[in-house]
Amino acid sequence: MSGFVHKPEPVQVPGLVHLHTGKVRDLYRNEADELVMVASDRISAYDWVLPTEIPDKGRILTQLSLWWFEHLADLAPNHVLSTEVPAGAPADWAGRTLVCRSLRMAPVECVARGYLAGSGLVEYERFRTVCGLALPEGLTDGSELPAPIFTPATKADVGEHDENVSYEEVARRVGPETAAHLRQTTLALYGRARDIARERGIILADTKFEFGFADMAGDTDGAGGAGGGQRLVLADEVLTPDSSRFWPADSWEPGRAQPSFDKQYVRDWLSGPGSGWDRHGEKPPPELPAEVVEGTRTKYAEAYRLLTGNPFE
Repeated sequence: MSGFVHKPEPVQVPGLVHLHTGKVRDLYRNEADELVMVASDRISAYDWVLPTEIPDKGRILTQLSLWWFEHLADLAPNHVLSTEVPAGAPADWAGRTLVCRSLRMAPVECVARGYLAGSGLVEYERFRTVCGLALPEGLTDGSELPAPIFTPATKADVGEHDENVSYEEVARRVGPETAAHLRQTTLALYGRARDIARERGIILADTKFEFGFADMAGDTDGAGGAGGGQRLVLADEVLTPDSSRFWPADSWEPGRAQPSFDKQYVRDWLSGPGSGWDRHGEKPPPELPAEVVEGTRTKYAEAYRLLTGNPFE
């Protein structure tokens, strides 16, 4: 059992049709058939959307995604059309709203890993593979991989868990040409972001991207290459503490869990004795204490500051 502890009622805005309430984002469609994505301050862990929000989290995710979209634009076009808040929307939507083009979304999470952690570590310890890719002996928690690898996963609904799948399964779902383009683009984006982050003292251990397809007809800024008269477009959020593992480079030490600038801080509290919660039981997780909320906000804001060079205002 998992999902929302308390599922929020969608905000009703004139001219917008509510489509979906996700773990973090609320999705609407406007009268121009564009998507309006609003990043909330909700936070999820262990397939639960927690009852406590992290102040400013939605704005940090949105502003950091915009920064990354700009720095990756030559590698992949993105879905952002504007950051204008729709008329009649709550004032709180400022800074957390993206108006985006509608896409046909690829049915996979495109994950790139440069270091061993998370579900990749669990599989490696059992089989010496990640998503079926053989890795050398002797790696441990936090080890850098010989080269970055593409380890796709299924896209799960709220309350469900993403499942790692093989590259062959991706090719079966989307076709070999598109699968190859997804892998190539994912690894190119990861390589660029890894180098940028490293210059700023952050190790980008892994991250996930989402892509959609847009018709190429009439486009002059597309990257093309997805086959079938389509182009591949980078969508959703990108390279945030929600979708990535960010580790401080100066304290990286393989063989142990790494300090992080992401929501691992929340996971650690939930799985520790202080929460009193059994993540494998049926009871929903408890409210986060004030110090965990503030500590999490600080980590997200620090990731933003280090990466962009500007404090989060």
